[in-house]
Amino acid sequence: MAELALEGLRVIDLTSHLSGPYCSMLLADHGADVIKVERPEEGDDARRMPPFVNGESSPFMLWNRNKRSIALDLKTERDRDICRDLARGADVLLENFKPGTASRLGLGYAELAALNPRLVYCSISGYGQTGPYRERPGFDLMMQAMTGIMSVTGPEDGPPYRLPLAICDIGAGMFAAIGILAALQARARSGRGQQVDTSLYEAGIAFGLYEAAHLFATGERPARLGQAHRGGAPYQVFRTADGWVTIGPNTQALWRRFCAVVGRSALAQDPRFKDNAARVANRKALVAVLEEVLARHGTAHWVDLLNEAGVPVGPVLTYDEVFADPQAKAREMVAEIEHPVAGRMRTLGIPVKLSATPGKLRRPAPRVDEHRAEILAELRRRGTGD
Repeated sequence: MAELALEGLRVIDLTSHLSGPYCSMLLADHGADVIKVERPEEGDDARRMPPFVNGESSPFMLWNRNKRSIALDLKTERDRDICRDLARGADVLLENFKPGTASRLGLGYAELAALNPRLVYCSISGYGQTGPYRERPGFDLMMQAMTGIMSVTGPEDGPPYRLPLAICDIGAGMFAAIGILAALQARARSGRGQQVDTSLYEAGIAFGLYEAAHLFATGERPARLGQAHRGGAPYQVFRTADGWVTIGPNTQALWRRFCAVVGRSALAQDPRFKDNAARVANRKALVAVLEEVLARHGTAHWVDLLNEAGVPVGPVLTYDEVFADPQAKAREMVAEIEHPVAGRMRTLGIPVKLSATPGKLRRPAPRVDEHRAEILAELRRRGTGD
C-alpha cells in the first residue's frame, strides 16, 4: 500500500465536541498519528451524543475514527507532565479550550514551544484568541447568529433560520487543518513551529462571500432571498409535479439552452430577462414563469432532459437517497469500518482523493483510554532513546 501523505506526523489532540475533532480526523484520515487526550472515565462530551449503536455514540464514532485515546486529568500535575512529554515528541498540538485556559494549565503555546520549538500549536475557540469577545463561550448556534448567516437564511418574510448543518464548527475544523498544514510547510523552511489561531466566528464570517461583496460594494444590508441566489438567476429550487429540482443556467449560453429545452425560447428574448443582471432585477417575475413551467412534469423528467442538454440541474435528495446514489458510491463517500462494540458500521468516506497517497480508514474511533499502555510505552522508549 502506498505511504499515507501525513504518515510520520504526530498530533496531540486535546479537543472535544466537533470543530477540533473534525480537524484531527482530516489529518488522521491521511495518515497522521492522532493521540486523543480525554478526561478520565467520561471522555469527550460527544460520546454522549445520540443516536447510539450498542451504547456507542454514532456521531462520536464518525469524526473520531483513525485516532488513539489516552485519558489524562489535566487538573493534576502528574497528568499535565504526561501531556508535556507527549508535546515534546509531537509535530502538532490541537486545543479548543477557552482562551487562557491552556496557559493557566501550563500547556499554552509559550510553555510548550519552549519544550519543543518545532511544535505547531493550533487553537480553535468560539471567537479567537484576541478581541473583546475572546473569553465568551460560543457554539455553532451562536456563531450562525453572530456572523450574519442566520440573517440571510430562510424565507424572505420569515424569521432568521439556523442551518441544520454545523457549518461554523466544521468550517473552523477545516480552516484549522489548512492552517496546520501551512505552518508545517513554513516549519520545513524555518525549522520552527508557530501558533495557529482560528475560530468558529471567523469561519462563519469567511463563508459570507457574496454577502460581504454586496455590502462592501453597495453599503446596503444583504437581504434575505429565500431560495434565490444573490448574484445569479435563475439559480434556486423549484417545485415539480412530484417533488423538487434545482436549476442553475446562470450564463447566457446556458440560459438560452434552458429556455429552448423547456419550450420557452421567447423568454431568452424578453427584455426583462435579457442578461443575468436583468434576470436578478426581475427575479420574482422570472420565478413565477418558471414555477408554472416546471410544475408540468416530474423531477426525473426535468433532470434527464436538462442533463442531456448540458444544463446544470439536480434533484433535491434526502440523506437516505444521497447515500444510495451511484455517484456517492462511485466517489466512495459511503465506507464501512469494524468497531469492537458497535460492530460493522457505515461511515462517511474521505472527501479528498490523492492519486499517489490516498487517505484510508485504518481504525475505528477509540474507546476512552484504550491506547494508554502503548502510548506510555512509546514515551518510555523515547525517554531511553530506544
